[in-house]
Amino acid sequence: MNSLVGKTYYVKTFGCQMNLHDSERVEGLLEQNGCICVPEPEQADIVVFMTCCVRENADQRLYGQASAMVSAPKPPCGKRVVAIGGCIAQRDGEKIREHIPTADVVFGTSALASLPGLLEEAFAETGRSVEVDTLEKGRGFSCDLPSRRAQKFHAWVPIMTGCNNFCTYCIVPYVRGREKSRTIEAVVGECKKLVADGVREITLLGQNVNSYGRNIYGEPKFAELLREVSTTGIERVRFTSSNPHDLTDETISAMAELPCVMPHLHLAVQSGSTRVLKAMNRRYTREQYLGLVGRLKAAMPDLALSTDIIVGFPGETEEDFEDTLSLVKEAAFSSAYTFIYSPRPGTPAAKIVDDTPHEVIQDRFNRLADLVAKQAHDANQGDLGKTVSVLVEGSSKRDDSVMVGHSEKMRTVHFLLPDGADPADYVGKICNVRVEEARTWYLRGKIEGDPR
Repeated sequence: MNSLVGKTYYVKTFGCQMNLHDSERVEGLLEQNGCICVPEPEQADIVVFMTCCVRENADQRLYGQASAMVSAPKPPCGKRVVAIGGCIAQRDGEKIREHIPTADVVFGTSALASLPGLLEEAFAETGRSVEVDTLEKGRGFSCDLPSRRAQKFHAWVPIMTGCNNFCTYCIVPYVRGREKSRTIEAVVGECKKLVADGVREITLLGQNVNSYGRNIYGEPKFAELLREVSTTGIERVRFTSSNPHDLTDETISAMAELPCVMPHLHLAVQSGSTRVLKAMNRRYTREQYLGLVGRLKAAMPDLALSTDIIVGFPGETEEDFEDTLSLVKEAAFSSAYTFIYSPRPGTPAAKIVDDTPHEVIQDRFNRLADLVAKQAHDANQGDLGKTVSVLVEGSSKRDDSVMVGHSEKMRTVHFLLPDGADPADYVGKICNVRVEEARTWYLRGKIEGDPR
């Protein structure tokens, strides 16, 4: 008999969309083995932490939350098993016990399918050994594993894993491995099944989707993949992450021509200084990035462009930072994720000595955040008075009568439910909302017509 049947579980996810997808697969596996999801870790026999090691604060949050399990009340079955998965698990392996003495199971980025067996072994073990599986070589994708999707109307669809770019600040190639793509037929087949299951929006996932297919077909085939996915009947397509170095004119044309591809692109620039970009090994210049932005907006004048920016990369000068500010203005980003540089052990940039005072870096970060907020506010004004199409995701946490979703440009939209309406009738539906208020980080409006 499966010893996991009836055991309760809780999954905590840190980091990127790939981790969110992996967590859905972990939950699907646990439920297939008879486990029951609970809302709090204290109620769980099995606590799984899906980890990210891109930034230092993710390590610290994991260490704190996982170590806190030692003082948590006893679980229903009398023994709690703590499992650590994802990128930190892949990076540290058995050494993870040096930071997290409560860890019973460690499984890497390619070892999702082995989790049930590792958990069974951990429950059977009477000592304090740790079950570890971080083997990567020879393993395929997790897409054939069962999934417990967080949203019935949206699905993550991995098209590739790994990265070959080796940006000097980034740990991803070391924990996710080299680029490995699924076939076009496999991706399209999964999308067809999702559409048949009622999914209305998919997000294609990869560390660098623009190089999709290179290891299979000898050259990138992302534009072709977009066109094939568009034939499945899916209503909305998004994708992430997208490296500027590999974004081709063929992909831009596909984005412009396919109605299902949403008019939003997240295109990480990281810095506006060509000198810093070279030190980051980003393989494009400031001028090349801005030229790419120009081609994108010429093909899609209504495109909403977002980005990632690192402040305080080792050796960044005030002149370099001013280059970043000017690029942000010229590119007219509608939003941006901004970060203070965090050295990751094992990466080339971590070896660079930098004596820039923290207060100088913090001041730069604050100036950039102010500019980003101003541009986000200005960008949202462009939708004021317009009717936008919104995929409704649920009720506001503050007010059940207010529904929340995202527009085609990935802008958060709030609208008030009609009198007497049931919120459940709107979740997963697409609504037309006339925008009456445009704030910095969201739009608010009035629904027009019936949900569809």
